[in-house]
Amino acid sequence: MIDTLKTWHQLMRDRDVNGLDDLLADDAVFHSPVVHTPQEGKAITREYLAAAFYVLGNDQFEYLREIVDGNNAVLEFRTELDGIVINGIDMIQWDEEGRIRDFKVMVRPLKAVNKLHEKMAAMLQIRKGG
Repeated sequence: MIDTLKTWHQLMRDRDVNGLDDLLADDAVFHSPVVHTPQEGKAITREYLAAAFYVLGNDQFEYLREIVDGNNAVLEFRTELDGIVINGIDMIQWDEEGRIRDFKVMVRPLKAVNKLHEKMAAMLQIRKGG
């Protein structure tokens, strides 16, 4: 069984995109703070999380608090992009094997949401090869 949070923190620190393959369940769902519909499936969830590793996972990224209840966790984070402080939470749910089934990101304030949207759109485009 995977130690989900320990593995997540390690992947985030290392920006280990390939490690996401073992951590994500096949039916994983990603909820973006800027996309209205859930992104369903391991492949698309992996792409969003991989892009987030590069966009949010800078030297200023840090998790501030972690609340765990069974197979659910809420991790509050803080980082800065282009002088804008971003405060947000990752809500993570995993299955019995420790694989992430549901990942929801919520961000504040509005100017941080707008900056994140801009940066994530650009990173997803780069990752698609366009």
